[in-house]
Amino acid sequence: MIKSDVQLDAKGLACPMPIVRTKKAMNDVAEGQVLEIQATDKGSVADLAAWSKTVGHQYIGSNEVNGVFYHYIRKCNPEINDAAEKSFEQTISNEDAVKEDGMILDVREAAEYAFGHIPGAKSIPMGELATRMDELDKDQTIYVICRTGTRSDMAAKQLAEAGFTKVYNVLPGMTGYEGELKKEVE
Repeated sequence: MIKSDVQLDAKGLACPMPIVRTKKAMNDVAEGQVLEIQATDKGSVADLAAWSKTVGHQYIGSNEVNGVFYHYIRKCNPEINDAAEKSFEQTISNEDAVKEDGMILDVREAAEYAFGHIPGAKSIPMGELATRMDELDKDQTIYVICRTGTRSDMAAKQLAEAGFTKVYNVLPGMTGYEGELKKEVE
């Protein structure tokens, strides 16, 4: 299954209860964490996606296993605009990053990556980057991507501070990516 930080069992509940329980559960989820909601109500697919958009959280996706829908929602702070001005100087467009030699480093959460990523991209969630930098080659060009360019901006700075010199923040990120997507949803 897909990695999530918090799980909510809403099986057997009918509309509007999956949303009511999800709203309450979000109070215990930290910004950036992923909530997994397990529901049997078929309407939960459209309902939770619409609710997430309305309140400003990111609905990552869902899959169904034996009549249970597993929904994944990333908590976002509606007060923060993801498209805020970026500060890492070296940037590159989505299209150019895909064409160039180098590694695409996807710093989104594992669930976001699983529901669609650039083929060949390496997944190291932003929260794990500091402890997993040894998996990266300092001599290789690294194109850091996230959903909108905000987390990748922070990750690019973190890599540069650790001595990586060929680092680029990919803008506008996955929200603007129109190429092939690979999915690894089980």
